[in-house]
Amino acid sequence: MSSEDRFRRVYAGNFEALLAYAARRVQQPEDAADVVAETFLVAWRRSADLPSDDEIRLWLYGVARRVLANHHRSGIRRERLGERLRQCLAAVATPDPGNEVPQRLAVQAALRRLNDTDREMVLLVAWEGLQPREAAQVVGVSATAARTRLSRARARLRELVGDDPDAPGHVLDVLAVPVPEEGR
Repeated sequence: MSSEDRFRRVYAGNFEALLAYAARRVQQPEDAADVVAETFLVAWRRSADLPSDDEIRLWLYGVARRVLANHHRSGIRRERLGERLRQCLAAVATPDPGNEVPQRLAVQAALRRLNDTDREMVLLVAWEGLQPREAAQVVGVSATAARTRLSRARARLRELVGDDPDAPGHVLDVLAVPVPEEGR
């Protein structure tokens, strides 16, 4: 009998028993099929070294046992990797920028309605992170005038965009940016 014929006979005689063995030891039925397939792959590769017919089933169970151990270790590694990935994604998760489009458009429209100096004051303080006295220097007005312009510009923006945090168009990071304390 050729080694291929013998393998076919071994496969046909032991497939169901090995599938039942694996199915009782895994959580998903498709995992049992994978374990049996890998067990018979090992048997195929080592067909020249297969034990005698009266010992073959025990040998296959031994191979399946080692395949299951590898399967379980791989599952644990996958779970750990998945958990690390979930933690990394949670740490860097960013909201969908598409959700901010209506608010950004509303703020841009409101900013366009401010005069140039007031708009520049708001942008320098809110987006560039400058102190009002620094923005005053950039714009070419006194620090007192800059604080007054900034206060009026913010009030006008709130009026144009809305001050209700739940209303569409409200962008908290632009309208409610805290003014850093500065020495006078």
